[in-house]
Amino acid sequence: MSNEVVKNFLDGFSIEVTPRAASKIDNFADLIPKGTLIYIAHIEGTPIEDMSSTAKKINEQGFKPMPHFPARIIKDKNVLQDWISRYQNEADVKNALLIAGGANKPYGDYDSSIQLIESELFDKANFQHLHIAGHPEGSTDIDPDGTTKNVDEALSWKNEFSKRTDASMAVTTQFSFDSKTVINWANKIKQSGIDIPIHIGIAGPAKLQTLLRYSLECGVGASIKIIQKRALDLTKLLLPYKPTTIISELANYKADNPDFNIDKVHFFPLGGVKQVSDFVKEF
Repeated sequence: MSNEVVKNFLDGFSIEVTPRAASKIDNFADLIPKGTLIYIAHIEGTPIEDMSSTAKKINEQGFKPMPHFPARIIKDKNVLQDWISRYQNEADVKNALLIAGGANKPYGDYDSSIQLIESELFDKANFQHLHIAGHPEGSTDIDPDGTTKNVDEALSWKNEFSKRTDASMAVTTQFSFDSKTVINWANKIKQSGIDIPIHIGIAGPAKLQTLLRYSLECGVGASIKIIQKRALDLTKLLLPYKPTTIISELANYKADNPDFNIDKVHFFPLGGVKQVSDFVKEF
């Protein structure tokens, strides 16, 4: 595995921050390349003002903010319009990640990202990039029966929408630790006719305990066994996890299969943005 193959695979990666994490970074350019797409996670209870000011900071520093729009915490169309207007007027936002969100109950009218899309407000506001969620290991939140029926149907609907919208679409996935699971899922959805490019979620370097906690919270299924197995190896327990193996295996597969539908890497910096920055610089 040459570093060049991995470097090409990592080119144009994106990263995710919370307003709290972003507030601790004076200048993103010290850590990641200018122009990087930076997702802003909207945790339930975070004021829209904090989200918008974070997007403004990111934009002013020469990066592309992509705030999350979690459907279940958006009460109605008026609130959705207010958020869109704030982001555009205050931070020149042109990108959005549309998700159902983690709230147990909807605050109002919206329960899914499909409903946000159907509002037509993003197209009317001329958003350039609309990303949606992908689940290589399924989602018990969406499919409580353990199948992928609802996830697959939703993805198929969004694929049809991608042909009608002027916005560029991509599937940004939950993080995984197992390349085989990711490759099988990506090939499966491509065979079913889904041609939206995939931005694969990767957990950035972090302590094993941190990874296990986030994995359980986020419902990462089969591949968590890889982390649990590593935790049982006392020689590795104290060493921070790095996503070298999964990145290398995916990069190698992409090099051998140029039409593979994973287009970009999206980092969840569970151990910090600097740790992701240092990892990328290794290649």
